[in-house]
Amino acid sequence: MRTETGPENEPAARAIGVFDSGVGGLTVMRALMKTMPMEDIVYFGDTARVPYGSKSKETIVRFSRQIVSFLRSRSVKAIVVACNTASAWALEELRGEFELPIVGVIAPGAAAAVSATRNGKIGVIGTYATVESQAYDRAIRALDPALTPIKTACPLFVPLVEEGLTSGEITDRVVAYYLSGMKAGGVDTLLLGCTHYPLMKGAIAAFMGEGVRCIDPAKNTAEELRGILESAGLLRGGADVPAKAEYTFAVSDAEERMTAFANRILPFSIAAAEKIAIESYEPIPHGSFNEERGTLR
Repeated sequence: MRTETGPENEPAARAIGVFDSGVGGLTVMRALMKTMPMEDIVYFGDTARVPYGSKSKETIVRFSRQIVSFLRSRSVKAIVVACNTASAWALEELRGEFELPIVGVIAPGAAAAVSATRNGKIGVIGTYATVESQAYDRAIRALDPALTPIKTACPLFVPLVEEGLTSGEITDRVVAYYLSGMKAGGVDTLLLGCTHYPLMKGAIAAFMGEGVRCIDPAKNTAEELRGILESAGLLRGGADVPAKAEYTFAVSDAEERMTAFANRILPFSIAAAEKIAIESYEPIPHGSFNEERGTLR
C-alpha cells in the first residue's frame, strides 16, 4: 500500500475497495482496471466462508459488515460489493451504516440486460440466495414493468469456479443440467447473476447458443462507480496519478490458491495475497478513529 503521508493521503488518491465471497469478484476488478487504470485497488476474497449463496441474510450481512470494516481500515475511498448475493441482501444495510460510496452489481446488471433484450425474455442465473431475494426482479421491473425475468439457481457453479473447473466435460454437464429449461424457454438474454459465472462464460454461451447474449454486470458496474467518483471529486487525475496503479489482495483463507487463481485471470502476476483474520473486524461508529490501526474510519 502507498504511504499515508503526502499526496497519496488525499481522498482522490486513495484506493478502491472490492470484495467478494471468493475469487469471482476478480471479474469486476478486471473491469475496474480497464475503466479506471489509474486507480489503486484493494481486493478481499472471503475464501474461508465461500460460498455465500446458501447462507441466511443475517449471516451475509454480518460477513459483509466485517469486510467493509476491514476495507475501511485500509482507507479506501469507495467500495464495490462484487458479489451478487451480498449486493442482494446487504447493500442497503452497508450504505446506511458506512459513510462512503458503496456500489453493488445488481442494478448495473439489470440495466445491461434490459438494454440488451430483443424479445423481452431475460434469464437470470445466480445463487439460491440471490434468486430468492428477488433483487433482480425488482431492478428489472423498475426499468421496464412489462418484464418478468426467468430465474434459475445454479449452486454448483461457484464450487466449480473455485476449483478451477471453468470448462470441460464435468462443467458442460452441470451447465446443461441447470440451463436446459432456460434454453427451452427462449430467452435471448442471460444475465450472469454471480460474479463467478463470467469465468464459465465460454461453457455457458456454448450451451445457450449464438442467439443468446450473456450479460456480465462488471462493465456497467465499473462505469457506474467511475461516474460516482467523478461527481464526488474522487476520481484520480492530474498530480494524483501514479506511474503505475497498485493492486493489493487479501483473503480469509487459502492465500496460495487466491494468488494462483489471480495469476491465471488477471493481466499481470501478483506476488502473494495476504491472509486476514476477518472476523476480528467489526463496524465502528461513523468518524471514529482506530488508534491501533492508525486509520480514520
